[in-house]
Amino acid sequence: MTAPDREAIRAFGRGLGFDVVRFARAETSAETKDYFASFIAEGQHGDMAWLEANADRRVDPKVLWPEARTVIMVGLNYGPAEDPRATLAQPGAATVSVYARNRDYHDVLKKRLRRFAAWLAEWGEVKIFVDTAPVLEKPLAEQAGLGWQGKHTNLVSREFGSWLFLGEVFTTMEIAADAAEADHCGACSRCLDVCPTAAFTAPYKLDARRCISYLTIEHKGPIPRALRALMGNRIYGCDDCLAVCPWNKFARMTEEADFLPRPQLNAPTLKGFIDLDDAAFRALFAGSPVKRIGRARFIRNVLIAAGNSGDASFLPAVEKLLSDETPLVRGAAVWAFQRLALATDVKSRREDFLAREADEDVRAEWMAGASCPSHAAHPRS
Repeated sequence: MTAPDREAIRAFGRGLGFDVVRFARAETSAETKDYFASFIAEGQHGDMAWLEANADRRVDPKVLWPEARTVIMVGLNYGPAEDPRATLAQPGAATVSVYARNRDYHDVLKKRLRRFAAWLAEWGEVKIFVDTAPVLEKPLAEQAGLGWQGKHTNLVSREFGSWLFLGEVFTTMEIAADAAEADHCGACSRCLDVCPTAAFTAPYKLDARRCISYLTIEHKGPIPRALRALMGNRIYGCDDCLAVCPWNKFARMTEEADFLPRPQLNAPTLKGFIDLDDAAFRALFAGSPVKRIGRARFIRNVLIAAGNSGDASFLPAVEKLLSDETPLVRGAAVWAFQRLALATDVKSRREDFLAREADEDVRAEWMAGASCPSHAAHPRS
């Protein structure tokens, strides 16, 4: 059977529900390779050791799979109904990144990519990838013309704005590449200016170690003290640099039911999360990308947000977590307690907890607070 032409392949992919299907050569530019090497050499990837471990395969599709000739890039729109920053100023609200408000996109894309690959396999070998594999997917998406990497390093689409999930089919088939997309950022710097933690060292340059998405998702230890107050109520990811992009005027709300916010995450509150034990956490976030960071990291994030709230009504829950079995949670609880409680209350509890605290990070949290006044913002008689 004659292999389908490019437009037939594109049509089949669209029939599977992908919003965009385009083609690129299985190669990356020298500029991309140099940028990635500098990113790793400067340690800007932080805890993400997997980036460094697979660097050679990540920067060159031909190292990952020597037989690959073409990359079929697909995109799936996950555009929100409203500006995701709306919850940032709402008292007691918890802000969760748009992409994590329902089902894990990896599962959704992989299911469709497998069907795509099964159809294509009649004419050539195929391998599918979604984010977790060593693939620099944003440069490949730019090469295929899905969009361009903006000054915030994320992909921007003229049709979908900031909101595209990406997936790839590597194949041995020789398929003519689509035209690459040009950069349309111009003089705009909104994404750089809005970043709460100043994570961008320059246009197109990101230090992940300061990025709230990295801090709340990838970072495994205590969040650096200097960055905590800047996180506000962002408990899983951050959409600020995506949401302010002017190209979102062309974006539209997703039609995928799996990407619409589940009821518990439509208008979540910190109080709805702070008491979660491990079983409740797993049940609540079953099928969600949030589940992969585990209860300890998630509650760490919630405690940082509670500490930033200035709301003393969180104190009972925070005090309970001072004795949590997990040091990561205890340390974050100490910081939140010191932010919310009166200095006299902090001082009276410090010695008691230090006498029975063995973890050095948690002890350091108690001692750091000893030299700082309480940030309590609530009235107490």
